[in-house]
Amino acid sequence: MKALATALLVVALLAVQSLPALAKAITITILHTNDMHAHVEPFMQRGREMGGYARQATLIARYRATDPNPLVLCAGDTFQGTLYFNVYEGLADLAYMNYVGFQAMSAGNHEFDHGPAVLARFARLARFPLLAANIDASGDKDLAPWIRPYVILEVGGERVGVIGAVPPDLLSISSPGPTIRIRDLVTSVQSAVDELTRAGVDKVIFLSHIGYQLDVEVAAKLVGVDVIVGGHSHTLLGTIAGLPQPAGPYPTVVKDAAGNTVLVVQAWEWGKVLGRIKVHFDDAGHVAGWDDALPIPVDPSVPEDPTVKSMVAAFERPIAPVRDQVIGHSVKGVATTRTTPRHVENPMANVVADGMLAATAKAGSVVAFINPGGIRAAFDPGPITYGQAVTVQPFNNTLVQIDLTGAELKAVLEERLGALPQNGSGLLLPSHGTSYVIDVSRPAGERVVGLKVAGKPVESGVVYRITVPNFLADGGDAHLLLKNAARHRYDTGVLDIEAFVAFLKANDPVDGRLEGRVEITQAPAAVR
Repeated sequence: MKALATALLVVALLAVQSLPALAKAITITILHTNDMHAHVEPFMQRGREMGGYARQATLIARYRATDPNPLVLCAGDTFQGTLYFNVYEGLADLAYMNYVGFQAMSAGNHEFDHGPAVLARFARLARFPLLAANIDASGDKDLAPWIRPYVILEVGGERVGVIGAVPPDLLSISSPGPTIRIRDLVTSVQSAVDELTRAGVDKVIFLSHIGYQLDVEVAAKLVGVDVIVGGHSHTLLGTIAGLPQPAGPYPTVVKDAAGNTVLVVQAWEWGKVLGRIKVHFDDAGHVAGWDDALPIPVDPSVPEDPTVKSMVAAFERPIAPVRDQVIGHSVKGVATTRTTPRHVENPMANVVADGMLAATAKAGSVVAFINPGGIRAAFDPGPITYGQAVTVQPFNNTLVQIDLTGAELKAVLEERLGALPQNGSGLLLPSHGTSYVIDVSRPAGERVVGLKVAGKPVESGVVYRITVPNFLADGGDAHLLLKNAARHRYDTGVLDIEAFVAFLKANDPVDGRLEGRVEITQAPAAVR
């Protein structure tokens, strides 16, 4: 009997130990970044120096030492944007992230720009997990071991689940290759939440790279997510003196499908700010309140961490001579936003498209098109360096020539305009001499009117040779008609940055301005 009693006691003790510990009320500080895009060094933002990993490191160390239960998270798109990525393919950023102690990162779309193998190397060397619940990487031998839907982190004696996600349209906006599949966003995230719940985790952070508006929409469809730390849309939230008008409050408060509070936050772009919020959880794991909620500007008032500064100096040395070479000038600067309600074009896109045409005109191209998402930065007045040019054109796309009839060209331009005015994505912006009007009062497929190429009205049966980045030629931004075009197609091998730099040198000083290349009869909110 004594032996039986002892055995029962052991079983009881083991059963108790296997149960999840009772949750307790806790305050967790979330420090977060997103869309760093390889902005390792400080840079100028409208005449104001901002960013830089050395200053960000100082802030992270400061709040780690003073704030309760800090978590340091990245919501994706560390890759792509400056020469640092072109040379180091994310490894310079990773050295910094490992040093300061990031604890989790969501994969972003640009993490796939050089294919899964490059991302797998980054993930293999990272001291933090790479997350994406809506990716099926099981068919990719390089990436499959290194990407997972979620991680459980211990914070102040409590377990916190962190779930990642990539944009649902990843396959059309990046280059993940044929081995990567995308799962339904809401279903996959909710499935991860449910798994965490079954494991006794009642505090869940969704580390999302899907964009602010979609964050808000998805928050209302899920049950069990407490905080969404977002990226992808480069959204500034919260009113901060000296910074642009925010897109919404920080945090943006949403109710989930069960009526529970969800906090949505994002930290703009390029490390201009560090996101910071203290979230108070009750003993049921629900959000009970928050404070110290406002992104912190990363500017010269923040001292540089000396160790990170020395790391940056080491990474900078081999690229500095190329980066600092002056290749042209701009008297008034070249913007990336349009200045009149009717114009959908932007001045920098005009310069880039003109450079693409100049590089391929001798080979027969009569017009070049660039997608707005291919333009990543503006020029301030003054000298233009090679490094600044790379921030505008960071993707190393090649220029592809495709022959289309006038009717086919019009269909290509129409392909993504059906979603206007709600969604302004998918536009194609042309080089000088080509223009068209988008009439959103007309049915989808009939919205392009007044199309001219090289200053002349387009004839439906005439063949026109166009130039586009290989991203678009391969069907990027869902331009499937370009991908499937059956006439002459030739990848010139000329890099977009090479064409851009050559154009800037040949047209010094450059003057980007609106010319009425693309106009719209009713300005859609999404492209204002």
